[in-house]
Amino acid sequence: HLQLVESGGGLVQPGGSLRLSCAASGFALDYSVIAWFRQSPGKEREGVSCISSSGDSTNVVDSVKGRFTISIDNAKNTVYLQMNSLKPEDTAVYYCAVDLQSYACRNYVMYEYDYWGQGTQVTVSS
Repeated sequence: HLQLVESGGGLVQPGGSLRLSCAASGFALDYSVIAWFRQSPGKEREGVSCISSSGDSTNVVDSVKGRFTISIDNAKNTVYLQMNSLKPEDTAVYYCAVDLQSYACRNYVMYEYDYWGQGTQVTVSS
């Protein structure tokens, strides 16, 4: 049973940090691209960051560049999103997704991602 499970969300004050995890089960993250998306109430889901399973290809969108870092631990079959200097506008449900047909980060076109996690809530508020 192929599954992605996110964890690590929560409530944090502005300027704080969180580390999200995306654990894959039922398959290995070899030869794939894993991305983080987020969705705020009333807004469309947007891509945030992606990484190839080799770790050689990464991307971070401009709105979080310099604050968010994506990484992968192949031994644990897990992708992480380190989020620093969080802002209220980062508040959203964060989802991870895997594209089993790609070898490098190219885009955040949702229909190209084969499996999705259930999401984890991140709330940035004082």
